[in-house]
Amino acid sequence: MCLAVPMKVIKREGDRGIVELEGVTREVALHFVDAHVGDYVLIHAGFAIQKLDEESALETLDLFREMVAHDQEDDARESP
Repeated sequence: MCLAVPMKVIKREGDRGIVELEGVTREVALHFVDAHVGDYVLIHAGFAIQKLDEESALETLDLFREMVAHDQEDDARESP
């Protein structure tokens, strides 16, 4: 299964950029999107593949957090 993760553009130089999520930064290719500093983009395999509005990005990140929390609850119930 492949996931694309919303991240915020914090720096752009040409077709390369630095994106950030919860203190984690990555250098990515921005060839496919017209994104600027402050924009949210979906990152997959080192490429920004789509620009997102902030509301959609934050909603997606909240869903990811809920899935992780649910998974951790399941793991805790299964542990002896």
